[in-house]
Amino acid sequence: MSHGGIALGAYGEKLAARWYTQAGYRVVAQNWRCDIGEIDIIVRRGPELVIAEVKTRSSSRFGVPAEAVNHAKRRKLRALAHAWLATTDEYFDEVRFDVVSISGRDVEVIEAAF
Repeated sequence: MSHGGIALGAYGEKLAARWYTQAGYRVVAQNWRCDIGEIDIIVRRGPELVIAEVKTRSSSRFGVPAEAVNHAKRRKLRALAHAWLATTDEYFDEVRFDVVSISGRDVEVIEAAF
């Protein structure tokens, strides 16, 4: 299966959203952007909010996709989560950061990755 970079990312985000929906989550936003960056997927289940970073690779030749979520990316995602939370009046008991690793058609969700 051949995908370009943007198409591959969109494909991975679609698979990740499907995984969360099947697990009982509701997709709140996809590709939410502000001046500091973008959150791939925001989902919720009850009082729990999940900020998910999706990493997609066509193969594991260059490492597991989740390995690309380094310290700087985690810090940026926390800042993005604060920015998104400032836009909503909804309340959440818990905010969790997941990393969704897509390799081919395999979806691995690392819950509470950081």
